[in-house]
Amino acid sequence: MLAFTVRRVLVALAVAFTVSVASFLLLHLSGDLATAIAGPEATGPQIAQIRQDYGLDQPLLTQFLTWGWRALHLDFGNSFYFRESVIDLLAARLPITLYLGIIALAVALFVAIPLGVVAAVKRDTWIDRTALAVSVLGQAMPSFWFGLTLILIFSVNLRWLPVSGNATWKNFVLPAVALGYYAMPAVMRLTRNGMLEVLASDYVRTARAKGLPPRKILVRHALRNAVIPVIALSAVQFGFMLGGSIVIEAVFSLQGLGQLAWESIARNDFPVVQAIVLVLAMIYIGLTLAADLLNALLDPRLRQS
Repeated sequence: MLAFTVRRVLVALAVAFTVSVASFLLLHLSGDLATAIAGPEATGPQIAQIRQDYGLDQPLLTQFLTWGWRALHLDFGNSFYFRESVIDLLAARLPITLYLGIIALAVALFVAIPLGVVAAVKRDTWIDRTALAVSVLGQAMPSFWFGLTLILIFSVNLRWLPVSGNATWKNFVLPAVALGYYAMPAVMRLTRNGMLEVLASDYVRTARAKGLPPRKILVRHALRNAVIPVIALSAVQFGFMLGGSIVIEAVFSLQGLGQLAWESIARNDFPVVQAIVLVLAMIYIGLTLAADLLNALLDPRLRQS
């Protein structure tokens, strides 16, 4: 267990370093930053002064080390467009994205786990085939198209829910469904496969031979063991959904981190884009590491390593 934990932590640190380098190069490979900051009407001396003020005249390695040290202290500089601290912008928008991700994950688990259980119990029936078809459709359908379809049906035609904004909980219903539907297929298939494996195990057959009620066997013995890997997968899916929120927030005009990324990309606000990429990547790396360690705790073979 200790060796596995050390290996996973080292891998996570290596990935984090790679992401930080890529995030830094993203800013510098996008063009002349001094010209972007100064604007199209700036003169040569003004651009040279900005290049000196921002340290852009220093060697690339020196700039990276300086940026990395500041990033460790959550100092990502100031936004070119908003003219305020990048960390303040992230602190104001991140809670909305996290709230959307939590609701979307809850929607995905609430639908996918029961669907996976029913598909396993009714294996090779029309119910099982329908559940698998829904799973395939969920992965094939673009999230932005599904979001626009939800807007057309529930906001434009039925007028049940608002189209955009984040004033009340109603504003998060359609975005959460659109974002959660993307995570449903993986959770549903994993639940189905886990249930099929557990239902075929010896201790379930023993429970049936003892005459235990089918519902008790299904919930207490089968589902409780089949849902363990789903918990770890949920952490990874939550990280995916935070990244996917960029498209969903743009579709529904939610003022979260994804909408901020969309606005910053459109306005060449490179420090904000750089910080968002780094923060979302670090959240995903942390969630993936937590999922690996959770699997290790639940797997007897890894606990002995």
